[in-house]
Amino acid sequence: MSDIIVLATELGLLLKQRQWMLSTTESCTGGGVAAAITDIAGSSAWFDCGFVTYSNAAKMRLLQVPESTLAAYGAVSDETAAAMCQGALANSQATVALSTTGIAGPDGAVPGKPVGTVYFGWAIGDKVTTQRMQFSGDRQAVREQSVVHALQGMLDRLKQD
Repeated sequence: MSDIIVLATELGLLLKQRQWMLSTTESCTGGGVAAAITDIAGSSAWFDCGFVTYSNAAKMRLLQVPESTLAAYGAVSDETAAAMCQGALANSQATVALSTTGIAGPDGAVPGKPVGTVYFGWAIGDKVTTQRMQFSGDRQAVREQSVVHALQGMLDRLKQD
């Protein structure tokens, strides 16, 4: 069983036990986190919905990420990852949310944000935490590492809560 399936299964058990629902909002992972979750039979008991907001316009339209946040910090930032989580909670029936936004490559690097830079957000109610990670490898490797990190990060935060 892959790490991703193990993590998604464990996350599901914890959320189901608490009777909480999860929403995901993804950019660079393109729905990979939601796919991992829905690979688990019975995930409808703890997974509400996923948003794939690849463009800035989609982030603003579907998640109400402020245009000013995108202009000031960029789509690949702590601030945008946090706003994506808040938007996912506001536009779903979820209790908790996670977000991914980054540069999977091979193009897209900007000064200070090389390929492999990914920001994560995790929201439990009103509490949102973010983290920047730097992954290596090709596009697929960055995306897979991001899915694992997003799931592990949500698990870690739920266990601390």
